[in-house]
Amino acid sequence: MSDFDPVRIGIVSISDRASSGAYEDKGLPALQAWLGRALRNRIDYEPRLIPDERERISATLVELVDAGCALVLTTGGTGPALRDVTPEATLDIADREMPGFGEQMRQISLRFVPTAILSRQVAVIRGRCLIINLPGQPKSIQETLEGLRDAQGASVVPGIFAAVPYCIDLIGGPYLETDESVCKAFRPKTAIRPAPAQ
Repeated sequence: MSDFDPVRIGIVSISDRASSGAYEDKGLPALQAWLGRALRNRIDYEPRLIPDERERISATLVELVDAGCALVLTTGGTGPALRDVTPEATLDIADREMPGFGEQMRQISLRFVPTAILSRQVAVIRGRCLIINLPGQPKSIQETLEGLRDAQGASVVPGIFAAVPYCIDLIGGPYLETDESVCKAFRPKTAIRPAPAQ
């Protein structure tokens, strides 16, 4: 484990009810569990549980970027309801938008429910950090990150996380190593680092 770059990752669950204690938050445990399986790097998590308030969300994202996070994943607040403002709050603090992530998440979710067209997830770059809005349900979080496989385990639809390590390479972040049984990262051959000596 020490042979891989350490990485700081912000995980943010955005929910009025969970942040007020009305029910148990399931977003943060789902994000941490999936990342713990998918990455071989040592991860320093920066977890946040906050309400659906645009300024608060934006301020939290800026705080996490300033704290040195190379990646920030949010869950919740991406639908069409009046209190769903996560995409707007994310775009408010963006240097650049990365629309392909949202497009692919909707393609994956449309395999299951026609209401996936109502989801408004976005991804952006701020400084040297990639910020991605994910769906709110733990099952959907896993599906969009990991992609879909057939009964034999072969990839049917790639998950968005396959592109995350190379994106982070390109913006000057740490080199992320994935566990290929969970998610195989894609990099051009010239960008692949030799495996650490055993």
